[in-house]
Amino acid sequence: MFKVLIVDDDAEIGTLLCAALARHGLQAEHLLDGQGLLKRLARGDVDVLILDRMLPGEDGLSLCGAVRQRHTLPILMLTALGDPVDRVVGLYGGADDYVVKPFDVAELVARVKVLMRRQRAGSGPAAEHLHFAGWTLAVAQRELRRADGLLVPLSGAEFRLLLALLQDKGKVVGRAELQAQAQPRSVAHERSIDLLVSRLRHKLQDDEGRLIRTVRGLGYQMDAS
Repeated sequence: MFKVLIVDDDAEIGTLLCAALARHGLQAEHLLDGQGLLKRLARGDVDVLILDRMLPGEDGLSLCGAVRQRHTLPILMLTALGDPVDRVVGLYGGADDYVVKPFDVAELVARVKVLMRRQRAGSGPAAEHLHFAGWTLAVAQRELRRADGLLVPLSGAEFRLLLALLQDKGKVVGRAELQAQAQPRSVAHERSIDLLVSRLRHKLQDDEGRLIRTVRGLGYQMDAS
């Protein structure tokens, strides 16, 4: 089971996130400051770090740099500072993603799961070609081909959406998670991911939704048959 470590001096936020992650089957642990962070990470059982930007004592940006020098685990930084320059500084400082407070819990959990997916994909041999229902997705080349070999062009967002669905083939993937995977830098909006799914279905000749199934109230599922 994946383990998420949260470092935030707000006890209420830590409790909220631990509960939300637990509902998604993830273990979570909360620290109120970063004093023991490096020692805690040295135990080696943390998969994703959620790190508050503004912490008592050593700030989150400094801690992020220290963690990055020793560990390769994904880091998601939380901040109350919405200035784009501050976000850029955080990303250059070693963070993999950035979420501004106040945040939507479902979106944050989705971003954590996306970071976990990337970590999982990078830790083992990646499939060069994914085959489904007569189609072939060449991952490295980002090329989708029909059974007759015809190339079907995909936008970047369409490719990321299709890859996310195929990596969890047969499982229901929530809209927020798909949004974070396919359109990570756009404003989260349920309708935007629905439109993107509709465009992808059209390219897959799946306008009736037999291949990419809608699971009402939950998200979408790639047919595993």
